[in-house]
Amino acid sequence: MTSLLSWLASVMGRRPRIATFAVLFAVIALIGGGMAVGGAFKDDFTVPGIESQAAQDLLEKRFPQQSGTSAVVVFSSDDAKLSSDALAPTLKKIEGQPHVTTVDPLRTSEDGRTAFATVSYDQDATDLGADARKQLETATTKLPAGVEVAMSGEPIDGAATGGFPIGELAGLLIAVALLIAVLKSVRAARNALGTALVGVAAGFGVLMWVAAFTDVPGLAPTLGGMLGLGAGIDYALLLTARQQEELRKGRDPRDAARRSNKTAGESALTAAGIVLVSISGLLVTGIPFVGRAGVAAGLVVLVCAVVCVTLLPARFAKAGDKLLPKRERTASETKTYNAPFATKRPVFALLAAALVTGALAAPAAGLQLGQPDDRNLGTDATQRQAYDQLAAGFGAGVNGPLVLAVSSPEKASLAKLTAGLEADREVARVEKPVLNEAGNAAVITVIPKHGPQETATRDLVDRIRESVVPASGAQAYVGGRTARYGDEAAKIASRIPVFAATVVGLSLLLLLIAFRSWRISVMSAVFNLASIAAAYGVITLAFQTQTGASLLGVEQQPVVPYVPLFMFAILFGLSTDYNVFLISRVKEEWGRHSDHRVAIATACGGTKRIITAAGAIMIAVFMGFATDHDPVIKMTGIGLASAVLVDVTLVRLFMAPAALTLMGDKLWPARRQRSEAGAFARAQ
Repeated sequence: MTSLLSWLASVMGRRPRIATFAVLFAVIALIGGGMAVGGAFKDDFTVPGIESQAAQDLLEKRFPQQSGTSAVVVFSSDDAKLSSDALAPTLKKIEGQPHVTTVDPLRTSEDGRTAFATVSYDQDATDLGADARKQLETATTKLPAGVEVAMSGEPIDGAATGGFPIGELAGLLIAVALLIAVLKSVRAARNALGTALVGVAAGFGVLMWVAAFTDVPGLAPTLGGMLGLGAGIDYALLLTARQQEELRKGRDPRDAARRSNKTAGESALTAAGIVLVSISGLLVTGIPFVGRAGVAAGLVVLVCAVVCVTLLPARFAKAGDKLLPKRERTASETKTYNAPFATKRPVFALLAAALVTGALAAPAAGLQLGQPDDRNLGTDATQRQAYDQLAAGFGAGVNGPLVLAVSSPEKASLAKLTAGLEADREVARVEKPVLNEAGNAAVITVIPKHGPQETATRDLVDRIRESVVPASGAQAYVGGRTARYGDEAAKIASRIPVFAATVVGLSLLLLLIAFRSWRISVMSAVFNLASIAAAYGVITLAFQTQTGASLLGVEQQPVVPYVPLFMFAILFGLSTDYNVFLISRVKEEWGRHSDHRVAIATACGGTKRIITAAGAIMIAVFMGFATDHDPVIKMTGIGLASAVLVDVTLVRLFMAPAALTLMGDKLWPARRQRSEAGAFARAQ
């Protein structure tokens, strides 16, 4: 690979201006082609093997009128009791809207100040798009004086917008400031940032092509953008810093570009490949859209790395020595580095850092998986307003009804099932069974006493499945959003061991191939797991404790089931990034120095500033995404930022240098050491 990267840098450096335009033209053509072939992102939330999916499948097959999504329109008034006659024209407008199958009769609270109607559709929220919400908002613009409206449900959630991405923009500005501070050159920072953005654009172009031939989830662009931007800037920073280092030694810009691509470029591609492999481990979860989103995000990261090793050599050749600050352009020096503290006191550094990491990871033992409900949204969100009004007027359980899909119902078993449901202590109300025209399917809606997020509601779902349904003799499946969220959490929890083993195993194999040292592979895996455990502890404290939630300005809530999966896959790859940067430099220095301590200390000192800066940039990008209104993105952003912080401080500054120093010349066999020394001598 090193020869190919060196050749690529030579080719791109001969005509840098033409090469730059060629890359930009290729990216534009890639995006334009993806749009032309019809590439579009589409969500398919099918989860095989869970009972709520079986309920959905049964309704889609036998009772399509009941298989679509639904929205709840809530009316409230503080001044007077609501009049059904006054609201009838509004409901009539809603009944006539496209894809609306039924509008249930208006239900009014005991005090008469809250009422709601359920609007059922013949399509799911993804197919309906934003039009369903817009049409409901249009129909409810002219209400009687003093009446307010709020809405909830999947059509409302899917059409929600987060507004202007202030957090993401702030994170990007911080990243730019850090680039300038580290590289000490506006031109160098501009090249690095521009290349990263071109890489993300190219990654999106690739995703659009992929989306033209297979389903790519709507979450993929956000996740890919978050990872691609952070990783792309990191890779560009790594190559640019190495270019500056070679220029300081007095090398010609084109020769420096070849050397940078051969060393730092190889590290970037290796790291990106491991990110892709790690995040592709999501495929073993058995949840298709999760696996597809992961692979898509990993693909964007890999494309960013490819763009960096292709475009940056041209920019390096074009910039020449102007890539350095003015005061450094006439000097020719080899910078020396002081030995880091961790290489001087390795045992103390390793134990102290491990103790702090363990303390951060300890709260992860209480990690609870679950789907936050609408009460965790901001008070300005219409879903939160609808939740609060329904809970006050009818009880919290109205916000999370259970839907029982009954196959081939018999009169006796259906009556027995209904009676069993009504007898449960956690059931507030059981709606009358609704049969399809063929009489081979029925739907029973059950209103729990507690909200969707409560443990009591999940226990109710389990009791219905384990006791009530079997006792009735009916063939029924418990579905609906509330049951589905619990089923998904349970499935994810059961697949985590297999998923973790797959990711760790594949990463170990790739590291073994890259560095030919099982000790380095195992060390990397252990430290990566430590960073991930610490991140799990942080999100547990941040979202599942009252103190943490209040600091973030959110409601106390469980962790979205997909977040730990995404975090594990992403963090294992990103942590390996920094490990690859460090170990690659150690491998280079190994041939220069006869004493392994000097080699390790030099490599750690030489990469400390760049790895710390790269981590800070990644943290800034991730914290920008942590401002997103979507709990999945918010939790993922905070978790990733905290893990990177642990990795670039406790792990890369203390634990890794200490462990490398303690292992010493056992890192590579003697034959390997001689081979590296010979290769270095030939390269000089």
